[in-house]
Amino acid sequence: QVQVVESGGGLVQAGGSLRLSCAVSGTFISINDINWYRQPPEKDRELVAGISNVGTPNYATSVKGRFTISRDNAKNTVSLEMNDLQPEDTAIYYCRANASTSTVRHRVSWGRGTQVTVSS
Repeated sequence: QVQVVESGGGLVQAGGSLRLSCAVSGTFISINDINWYRQPPEKDRELVAGISNVGTPNYATSVKGRFTISRDNAKNTVSLEMNDLQPEDTAIYYCRANASTSTVRHRVSWGRGTQVTVSS
């Protein structure tokens, strides 16, 4: 079983910064890609950023240049540094981990999310 836990959300003023963390634990052979999604109020969940097992990042157009995703394979953690936050970044942010286990090549696990609120 793979557990995913997010942390670091909070309330910040427009233009401010937050750093989200995602910790992956449990029984697995390796972690493949890890992605951050967000779900704004009354909207669908959307991909924000992702990072491959070798550290290749990708970003949604809306956050490119403001958000930075990084990965620490030794600690099985991924961070999302968010700068110049705007009210439209307000959402619940979810971490999604794709891990390989002894029985499943791609086991996808989600965290419960962390709230990010940006005031204007």
